[in-house]
Amino acid sequence: MSVRIVVDERERSSRIPDLLCEAGAIIDFAQLKVGDYIVSPETAIERKTVRDLVSSIYDGRLFIQCSELTQHYPKPIVIIEGNILDLLTSHIEIDDKHDHLKILEEKVPLIYDALAAVAVDFRIPIIHTPCAEYTSQLLVTLVNKSLQGRRINGPLLKRIKKGNPLYIQQLSILSSLPGVGDKLAIRMLDKFRTPQRALNASAAELARIPSFGSARAEKVRKILDYPYNNGNTKLTQKTLLDNLDRDKLSENNLNI
Repeated sequence: MSVRIVVDERERSSRIPDLLCEAGAIIDFAQLKVGDYIVSPETAIERKTVRDLVSSIYDGRLFIQCSELTQHYPKPIVIIEGNILDLLTSHIEIDDKHDHLKILEEKVPLIYDALAAVAVDFRIPIIHTPCAEYTSQLLVTLVNKSLQGRRINGPLLKRIKKGNPLYIQQLSILSSLPGVGDKLAIRMLDKFRTPQRALNASAAELARIPSFGSARAEKVRKILDYPYNNGNTKLTQKTLLDNLDRDKLSENNLNI
């Protein structure tokens, strides 16, 4: 039986589709709304190079993509392609070894924290590959694995209605709360269904969200419940002109 893989249009430039064709796979390109590759009706795969992984962590895409994978596929997979040391090659002008190590020290904990959330919170397996050649081999292996001992039931392409853009805005609102990032914002929406219910939740209810904790819950409630008193509010921020006037006044006093 021929190996058939659905590939997202944006993966054309990755060399992987060409490598899959060389391996004898049948490629169907499509504009996938979830995942980069579909190897069975149950399994969609999100592929990320190390650099894209870091970028998706900073802009919040990673957890949103993982949430969508788990909503539509019972057995999703995340492939991380490349080595963390590849991050150093994006800083070509940095020759000092100490600076190289500093870059890794800043990014590696962030990467590991995000990958831990993918594996533990979203329960999505993570597979590492060194390069595109090995990624293509892995994809073929995953298709063959799904074919072993049973027939594939159902089409590879599903009718997936992309999440409403309002969902992204809802996550943005909740993730702006102190100590609440994208990961906890997703959990708040999962639990309370709407931002309004999440914002009205008691500290005890918030604390019951996994990894939220009582201290964070109390801090969020304090921020949301603290009364605004316009009469006692004074603007203390000075402008550049304020500083110039002050410096001018000091200069005049010195000249007297």
